[in-house]
Amino acid sequence: MATQGTPSVPFDEVDDPTLDTLRRPWRMRGRLSSFAGVPGDRIDGFLGASGFDRGPWVTVGFASGIGLWFALDNPWQWAGAIVGLILTALGAATVWRGREDRAYLLISVVVLALTIAAGIALVWTRSELVGAQPIDAPRFERIDARILSREEQPSENLIRLVLAARDASRGRAVAYRVNVDLDEDTSALREGARVRLAARLMPPSPPVVPGAYNFARRAWFDGLAATGSVVGPIEIVEEATGEAGRIAGVRRALSGHVRRNLDGSSGAIAATLASGDRGSIPAADEVAMRDAGLTHLLSISGLHVSAIIAAAFLVVMRVLSLWPWLALRVRLPLAAAGAAALVGVAYTLLTGAEVPTVRSCIGALLVLGALAMGREPLSMRMVAVAAMIVLCLWPEALVGPSFQMSFAAVLAIVALHNAEPIREYLAPREEGWWRKAGRRVVILFLTGLVIEIALMPIVLFHFHRAGIYGSLANLLAIPLVTFVSMPLVAIALLLDLIGAGSPAWWLVGKSLDLLLGIAHTVSDQPGAVKLAPRISLAAVLVFVGGGLWLALWRGPTRLWGLGIAALGALMMWSAPPADMLITRDGRDVGIRAGDGRLLVLRDSAGSYAQDNLREMSAIQTPPIPLAEWQGARCSPDFCSIVLDRGQKPWRILVARSRNLIEERALAAACEQADIVIADRYLPYSCRPIWLKADRRFLQREGGTALYLHSGRVETVAQGEGRHGWWRPVED
Repeated sequence: MATQGTPSVPFDEVDDPTLDTLRRPWRMRGRLSSFAGVPGDRIDGFLGASGFDRGPWVTVGFASGIGLWFALDNPWQWAGAIVGLILTALGAATVWRGREDRAYLLISVVVLALTIAAGIALVWTRSELVGAQPIDAPRFERIDARILSREEQPSENLIRLVLAARDASRGRAVAYRVNVDLDEDTSALREGARVRLAARLMPPSPPVVPGAYNFARRAWFDGLAATGSVVGPIEIVEEATGEAGRIAGVRRALSGHVRRNLDGSSGAIAATLASGDRGSIPAADEVAMRDAGLTHLLSISGLHVSAIIAAAFLVVMRVLSLWPWLALRVRLPLAAAGAAALVGVAYTLLTGAEVPTVRSCIGALLVLGALAMGREPLSMRMVAVAAMIVLCLWPEALVGPSFQMSFAAVLAIVALHNAEPIREYLAPREEGWWRKAGRRVVILFLTGLVIEIALMPIVLFHFHRAGIYGSLANLLAIPLVTFVSMPLVAIALLLDLIGAGSPAWWLVGKSLDLLLGIAHTVSDQPGAVKLAPRISLAAVLVFVGGGLWLALWRGPTRLWGLGIAALGALMMWSAPPADMLITRDGRDVGIRAGDGRLLVLRDSAGSYAQDNLREMSAIQTPPIPLAEWQGARCSPDFCSIVLDRGQKPWRILVARSRNLIEERALAAACEQADIVIADRYLPYSCRPIWLKADRRFLQREGGTALYLHSGRVETVAQGEGRHGWWRPVED
């Protein structure tokens, strides 16, 4: 503090070398603030002017952290990312501390960095808590276990049991999933029973080729150490108690009751609507529903739960409003919301409480809460809160198609119906009923089209095939199921209490026969199914990023998302198919011929591996065995073929058997080949010019995709890192 009569001198201008060490932090902060000045001002002004809502983006940041954990390879990278994000938040707070004109930018950077870090930490923690170490190799084991769950699959003539057993080799409890033939007496195999049995077990399967379904990851988070099948009789050591599996027993009884009253495919679908049991639906009908874009009608999720809760809400409101005394003293929306919530929770429990059903129930309960409080029920914040709750409970759901498709559809619906032109189009006006109905039909079709566009990249990324005419099929199928089939099922079940449900079941059958007719008609149309090769994760993320920008921003700024989404669509459209696909065991190989046909090593039509090869190659025509291809030269032990790719002929040698070959002859053949593929170990003297994909390589790298034009090799191991579910065999 300066004395009276002495002019004060700013701290930074005092000429005293001893104060240099005190000045440096302040000067550095000033330089950083100056460096971030003009861009920071512009970004903060942009965020403020565009009505930036941080609420939904908090969920986006949290989900990005979960996704980042799956993308990074090892614990050092996970920990480094968390520390880096925390330092970023602290650095932003230090640089812009005290700058009220940067409030939007400061809070956004800090919150986003911390939520991303929280997402990484949460999914890492859950992986460590619930992850089940897979068994090392296939084996035969005698098991003494408790039945945890039972899933019936009548269409495949089996039931699936999840058993809690003890692994003697590792001295800890494990969970196995085994298949039991339905031809045996399985009535005593209920939840809680103790059994002894023998089973062939194998580790949960990783993707057969890059981009295929990753069952090993799913099994890790489900706590399954192995899968297999039962061999021989099952001994019941202890019967199931009355309490164990009571809800599951009710669900099975309900499903059986429906199928007894309604035969065939329509009965199987009716059982699905009533109890969530999909095990009886024939494979041909499943395929038709999938190719017509109607598979969501077979999964108890948003549509079914919402319909049940909405019906309960409206019925309770109507009934209570008939009592004037109660209507004057009780908030009817609150009472109706409470009753509908109980109905929704009961239906969720009855249908198995799977993650998609629970997720839908949570969203519906949030909508009920908004209605009870007089708030807007369909808002981005409501969707964000529902997604945040689900991710906090099951963070691994983020990388599954169910979560992605459900929330992409809801985001598309909310964004569309909150758009000003749509609000104006749907605004009440004086007009005839036929005009009002016409506008509703137009909006229903437009909603289906927008959902189809939003879901197409996700469907192609996960399943490599999608129905093109889904919006048209859903225009007819959704009202049919929501307003006809589901109410008729409920009425039939109620009438069964007095033994008068037969007419209602007949009507249910006719409505579901119509649904199947729509599915088969649409799926049989030319060009109804689009196949796509493996789409890069980067392309999907660009498209999803554009969709989120379009949905979450307000005003003209949101239109930038169209350009981002268009770029992602272009990246997906231009994704090249692999020239060669090698399954993880080396026993199946797919080669794209010059005329677009698929050449396969073995004639195993309909096998899981070959179906994956066809879909990943985006080829619908039946494959041709390599030995029958006119350009191939085959012996009982090897096939050789020459492919012209990238202005270069590629010479490929593929093993057909495990017979012993004279090493010198094999080495000479390998020396002339660019690529050698075998499902057995090849000697070190076999040295092809470019790649040797023998058993040693495939055990370490897993399924492999070769892009000969660019000379690129992609393997399953490249995308798995050191996550617990991936266990490569090292050399």
